[in-house]
Amino acid sequence: MSQRSVVDQLSWAARLLTREREIMLAPIGLNPAYVPVLLALSSGGAHTPKALSQAAEVEQPTMTATIQRMERDGLVTRKANPDDGRSALIVLTQNGYDHIADMDRALGALNELLLEQFTTAERGQFLELLGRVVAVLEVQTGRAG
Repeated sequence: MSQRSVVDQLSWAARLLTREREIMLAPIGLNPAYVPVLLALSSGGAHTPKALSQAAEVEQPTMTATIQRMERDGLVTRKANPDDGRSALIVLTQNGYDHIADMDRALGALNELLLEQFTTAERGQFLELLGRVVAVLEVQTGRAG
């Protein structure tokens, strides 16, 4: 299999996975862009928009728009940042916390769908190999560490 075939297969898989994730999250009213924010805030912490954009690996204007949509949907709220009066901290609302279990179930179901064709041993091998691919790409893009 040529390198181009690997790239093509991974690109196609990523597009299909993105679409399936949208489909799995839509019934619970979540946009896939909300997932990294919900995960970052799920432990009860408060984060700046900048910290959330770093956690999600998106540009700050993209995160600002995501936070605005999440505020509109009642998932997060802003509170004053005691360390910096010019910025706000983002925290989950009760509605946001309530959505985490639904999100975990939806994404868990998607994970099972993807892995159900593999034996337990194959799952481990697949995840190990995929991890190695990700590690190479992280080094190439400067995101390792």
